[in-house]
Amino acid sequence: MKALLLREIKSFFGSPIGYLVIAIFLIINGLFLWVFEGDYNILNSGFADMTPFFTLAPWILIFLIPAVTMRSFSDERKQGTLELLLTKPLSIWQIANGKFLGAVLLIIIAIIPTFIYVEVISNLGMPEGNIDMGSTIGSYFGLLFLIGAYTAIGIFTSTLSDNQIVAFILAVFLCFFFYFGFEGFATIIPSFSSFISVLGMQNHFKSMSRGVIDTRDIIYFVSVVVAFLSFTVYQLKSFKL
Repeated sequence: MKALLLREIKSFFGSPIGYLVIAIFLIINGLFLWVFEGDYNILNSGFADMTPFFTLAPWILIFLIPAVTMRSFSDERKQGTLELLLTKPLSIWQIANGKFLGAVLLIIIAIIPTFIYVEVISNLGMPEGNIDMGSTIGSYFGLLFLIGAYTAIGIFTSTLSDNQIVAFILAVFLCFFFYFGFEGFATIIPSFSSFISVLGMQNHFKSMSRGVIDTRDIIYFVSVVVAFLSFTVYQLKSFKL
């Protein structure tokens, strides 16, 4: 699996894809957080916290992560190399995990430069250093689990078609549905709102953003990741038959 993981990382940075993902994520965040006027502008918010970033990032990642994962297996199918990959001395779970971890590592690399925002906002606080680090750390943990869930969904949809655009659209739809869809249904059916909203990622991400790492939130995200990786393995087994 290590060899497959390294191959995935090399493929990302051996082409413009890896650099584009990192650049696009940082540029879009930078423009909305520091340049464009609006609700996400940190300088105009009047508060020394990272809330605008953690509100904006999940929406950017809904499109960015599917763009990274859409080629994971769809490209292998289109080029006819999936059968060759499945004959290697790796279990199907190792193949799925290798693709998954490669994409997750790329997105984490894109997230790391945003730590600079924490330092800048801390210095801008009155008094200096007046920033809620508990909430910030919890939000980063939540974002990490959210990245894992989005990536697992994207890896799964890449097995459904040999067309990368189809895989991308399906991943965006599922990520959007799991992040915001349940919150939307909760507003439509208020009598069951508390039950329905718990099924969505946004509820658990917001919970972790408060700085309290609840095991229920961790179990939720881990369950989503395991479920979609299991669907991926099931699809790959059907190709092997």
